Amino acid sequence: MEIRITGLRKHYASEGRVIKALDDVDLTIPANQIFTLLGPSGCGKTTLLRSIVGLESPDAGEIRIGDEIVYSSAQRINVPTENRGLGMVFQTYAIWPHMNVFDNVAYPLQNRKVDKEEIRRRVSETLAFVQLEGFEKRPATKLSGGQQQRVALARALVAQPKVILFDEPLSNLDAKLREETRKELKRFLYNLQITAVYVTHDRVEALALSDTIAVMRAGRIIETGSPKKIYFEAESEFVADFIGRANLVKATIREQTAEHTIVDSALGRLTCRKADLPTGTPVTLCLRPEFISVGAAERQGVNTVNGTVASLVFVGDAYEGEITVGDQLLLAHIDPDSTLQEGDAVGFLLDPDHCLLVAR
Repeated sequence: MEIRITGLRKHYASEGRVIKALDDVDLTIPANQIFTLLGPSGCGKTTLLRSIVGLESPDAGEIRIGDEIVYSSAQRINVPTENRGLGMVFQTYAIWPHMNVFDNVAYPLQNRKVDKEEIRRRVSETLAFVQLEGFEKRPATKLSGGQQQRVALARALVAQPKVILFDEPLSNLDAKLREETRKELKRFLYNLQITAVYVTHDRVEALALSDTIAVMRAGRIIETGSPKKIYFEAESEFVADFIGRANLVKATIREQTAEHTIVDSALGRLTCRKADLPTGTPVTLCLRPEFISVGAAERQGVNTVNGTVASLVFVGDAYEGEITVGDQLLLAHIDPDSTLQEGDAVGFLLDPDHCLLVAR
């Protein structure tokens, strides 16, 4: 079910100043997608999620879920949370410690006075879906973190919501379990064909889970797109830097060719991906470490740059190397079989199609 948000505003007064938690947000969340709100702490993503679910009352704007208006300042509509037809999975899971798995999942249906046989049937089906059949009588306190996450998901799904919302649900898990649970969650949501709104500050989580990502900053949506578009074709320096590790180099547009843009930069003159900007425009060159092709100092070709290895750190599948080019320090991924040492002269190539230019 599609969610449409128009002109949503939420301001707070704090210590004599106004904090714009939501600053006239316009956003359409497509039906049956995993849609992620990504941004740093304090950017407004959780306030936006809580506004959709009805736990926060905005100051102005409109929220429409499907054909129903659930919030409108102009029409004075504010549908209570329990009547919005939504499911919610919280960061802490909010599982009742004194209940077993069955009662935790059944709680929303019991609260609505659903028939006992219907509760038993729906809880059984939902637990089977999240691969927790046989756990019905297990105390909630005896579950692992990943199992608790699945109980929280089952409880959100058992009421058959139109939309399910997630507020950083994996942040309490260790790295390995977080990766495994992320894969499970994506599979569950795709099988359900349900609209899911997911809040996180973890860029890897957003890239791995999402159909669409909306990057937030200071109460505004500043860029929306598929994970690949956001990663490879960011439209701003902030997004390019936030969505992944990036080397940001100051440059100036020198000329345009049919297929590329030529810039003068701190690394020298470079051929970059096409950017329709006038000659003389100051820009930022964004270089991902994984696309810096490191070789010998004598290596030549388009966009050949020479520098010096400043540091090398072995991280398993690669060396994370720092390379100095004049006053510029670049992070690069270097083959783990490399014989390079700190202090060595090194040459590297920059693929023009991975030299992204964004306006400063």
